[in-house]
Amino acid sequence: MVLPGIIFFLETIKQYKGRKIGIITHQAACTPDFEFSVWAMLKKGLKIEIIFSPEHGFFSEEQDQKPVGDSELFGIPVKSIYGDTLVPDRETLSNLDTLVIDIVDVGTRYYTYVWSAVLVLKELSGMDIEVVVLDRPNPLGGEFLEGPILKEKFFSFVGLLPVPVVHGMTVAELLLFAREYYKLDLDIKVYPLKNWKRRMLFHETGLAFIPPSPNMPFLNTAFVYPGMCLLEATNVSEGRGTTRPFEIFGAPFINPFQLVGRLKDVKGAVVRPYYFIPTFNKYAGAKLGGGFIHVTSFKEFRPFEFGVRVLKVLEELYPHRFKFKDPPYEYEYRKMPLDILTGSDFIRKNLHKVSIEEMRVLWEKEIELYQDKRERFLLYA
Repeated sequence: MVLPGIIFFLETIKQYKGRKIGIITHQAACTPDFEFSVWAMLKKGLKIEIIFSPEHGFFSEEQDQKPVGDSELFGIPVKSIYGDTLVPDRETLSNLDTLVIDIVDVGTRYYTYVWSAVLVLKELSGMDIEVVVLDRPNPLGGEFLEGPILKEKFFSFVGLLPVPVVHGMTVAELLLFAREYYKLDLDIKVYPLKNWKRRMLFHETGLAFIPPSPNMPFLNTAFVYPGMCLLEATNVSEGRGTTRPFEIFGAPFINPFQLVGRLKDVKGAVVRPYYFIPTFNKYAGAKLGGGFIHVTSFKEFRPFEFGVRVLKVLEELYPHRFKFKDPPYEYEYRKMPLDILTGSDFIRKNLHKVSIEEMRVLWEKEIELYQDKRERFLLYA
């Protein structure tokens, strides 16, 4: 069984007694026996001054892109870092001796929790506050990489490092990369995973998958998310408002049988024609035609490539109905949502000109360079 960093932090907790501690965390960050990390720390006698909660709130109760307010938990102030501000003020941070980071990521660049941590680290730079990262497995493993590298011109709250869509790094590895990339003046102590190998997918870890956000209910969701999240940048529903977000997708103008006829022979997955009625988000209450993705092989399925293929088919089948959304999107008010998700404006501008195969060749060349760059930040074999 893989053991997360929280286990080993709790074993050495005496050295943190008496220190004023802040923690970036949420309800999915638990011990293997389902106890909130923050509660386990309090039981051991740590003095936690403040909890910083990322997008969706500590209990992941809020829907996507909805600002979250401050609250209280266990008598401790909970400061939202996804609301009026994305970064705590320096006065709040300067009151701390140690900042602990224990967050659950899903292995896809768009997921915002890691970027919340990066923004806080940038603010902490030079403040002489110790940073402690409690590492957790990447659900998609540490070997599978896919998609274009994010270009610096297109950095945003859904990506603040030049990594591919499926980045193959743990939270600790990404934060070590961020420290070097932004030349941050701070110490990071990592409590690493035990027994985790890069080849492992999450279902091989022995740990329970705890939904880290409202629309990430199952491990299957995490495996389709790298591609189907692209639909957030369009007028097609990504399945929010259903019980299978990102596995289900559709719009009022889609004929499911016509669509699925163009999505045959997907390696590692099958797409079924599907009708559904979302209860909220896009087209709430309307009957939508679309598809339901069933991943048959996590090792073979290429989610980002599939997502781009879906965009291409939608543009070809429904050229006068299918649209890309304009900003704002995730605190970005100028750049197109699809561009900050895919990493540049290349896919949006060339979707009808360049084949999927040609696109894949381009991003695979970028990934080769990325692999060399990320090597020195990897903590596991």
